Amino acid sequence: MRYLKKRRHAIGPESQGRGLASDPMDGVANLFDVGLVFIVGLIVTLFSTYRLHDLFNAESEMTIVKKTKDGEMEIITKKKEKIDVLKVSKSMGEGEGQRMGVAYRLEDGSMVYVPDGGETASE
Repeated sequence: MRYLKKRRHAIGPESQGRGLASDPMDGVANLFDVGLVFIVGLIVTLFSTYRLHDLFNAESEMTIVKKTKDGEMEIITKKKEKIDVLKVSKSMGEGEGQRMGVAYRLEDGSMVYVPDGGETASE
């Protein structure tokens, strides 16, 4: 029984000098730590939800199509370590051009392209 008495901690005003009393700033430090854990968890969740972890993989290739409020589209293409951003607007498809051939959709859903020169090529 004498060993149990040595291990008891004092409860009361005399224990405050030994560091057992709580500091008011301990709660603020704990809230800061909780905030950091929450932010890291949020970032990990966003990366996994939008599958953005491929951006950090040097061997991956991916394409993201994003539409802005103005009606313009951005095509973000990543090939290995190179990232290209192409801004597409309505004015890009305007202008004059020349006829290259005719494309036909067959009954089975496949597409056939017939150039104006008479050759056939299918996709």
